[in-house]
Amino acid sequence: MHLHILGICGTFMGSLALLAREQGHHVSGSDANVYPPMSTQLEAAGIALMEGFSADHLAPRPDLVVIGNALSRGNPEVEAVLDAGLPYVSGPQWLAERVLPGRRVLAVAGTHGKTTTASLTAWLLESAGLSPGFLIGGVPRNFDISARLGAPGAPFVVEADEYDTAFFDKRSKFVHYRPEIAILGNLEFDHADIFPDLAAIERQFHHLVRTVPGKGRLLVADKEPALERVLAQGCWTPVSRIGEAADSPWRFVLEREDASRFRVIHREGEVEEDAVVDWALTGDYNARNALAALAAAHACGVDLARGCAALARFETPRRRQEVRGEVAGIQVIDDFAHHPTAIAATLAGLRAATARGRLLAVIEPRSNTMRLGTLRDRLAESVACADAAYWYQPAGLDWSLAPVIEAAPVPGWKYDDLEALVAALVAEARPHDRIVVMSNGGFGGIHERLLAALEVAHG
Repeated sequence: MHLHILGICGTFMGSLALLAREQGHHVSGSDANVYPPMSTQLEAAGIALMEGFSADHLAPRPDLVVIGNALSRGNPEVEAVLDAGLPYVSGPQWLAERVLPGRRVLAVAGTHGKTTTASLTAWLLESAGLSPGFLIGGVPRNFDISARLGAPGAPFVVEADEYDTAFFDKRSKFVHYRPEIAILGNLEFDHADIFPDLAAIERQFHHLVRTVPGKGRLLVADKEPALERVLAQGCWTPVSRIGEAADSPWRFVLEREDASRFRVIHREGEVEEDAVVDWALTGDYNARNALAALAAAHACGVDLARGCAALARFETPRRRQEVRGEVAGIQVIDDFAHHPTAIAATLAGLRAATARGRLLAVIEPRSNTMRLGTLRDRLAESVACADAAYWYQPAGLDWSLAPVIEAAPVPGWKYDDLEALVAALVAEARPHDRIVVMSNGGFGGIHERLLAALEVAHG
């Protein structure tokens, strides 16, 4: 079958393309923006990529068109699909119908940490010899690929996004997946372009809860009021709380302040077991992510001690605290954080792990929610753990970053020219500094530009 995918370089749609290719389908696709790491993954898999959207991309005529949620009516290729009467589906529907039947599905949901937690879960299952399938909205470095089918009948881990499905299906993606085990890691307001308020997102999370069978398991973060409101709407599945509360059956206790070492305690009835995680990641939020993954893997039969030991070999997914390079002792880190809560958590984790030098934050407010300015009042405080913040005002951001910079507790500067931003960072950086770049897009290849410029200046 020839599948043609619209929006193929999105993290979800690109991963879906890899699964279709692994099933033996001929896969092609179009997208407006083609950039690594997804573009390189797809090209390596022999998938033809076409820049932009055009009716010409539909020749030869595909058997099925899979349409991503970034595409809407008025897009020339969407209009051509409809006019030609081509069969089409959404990505989540295709996944649910063509990959997930007969699999034990583990869904990872939450406002933050989905990619890391899904990667952790897949790695724990892999390290236990279960050869899981997975579809993750990033590239887990333990696998170097964002999706695979895994062994027939093996568990399947899916990053379960609450964003809507397609222009013709406004339900959240995750209602398609029908998981047996669902992680609800956290919940706060996001996606202001499609949700009017937090209550609307809670309703979608409850739709997910409704799909989990009674024989399954809900792993729900403690101390999350929004998630408690979700469960209060109705729950028919056993719930295990995860977090730091003393009465949670899955909890962790830090043994190092930066969360690079912590103890996991699991209590089930009268039986209690514990084991220590000593790993390369930092930050309380990553300890929470690991705890959720351990609980999910344990539900699939993975021994706690074995799982904790495997975390020592876990590598962060690409674009999650990923060290892109180091020049003259100056480290450049790439991180996907784009919500104030995620920015603050990322910087707090890096601050705790930075013994020498300064932490310089570089932020591009690029997401749809950021462009609308919905959370801009929280941006200033989000950089409190940095020594300085460099703000980039991308095209299409209709509000000024100047008030954010003025209100921030650390020095800050605004740029709308990428070359000027790189030059300022190079002039300021000195040995032992860590430059953390936070954006949910390609950011004009700033990481490569910055490393090249640092090499010229300090190499």
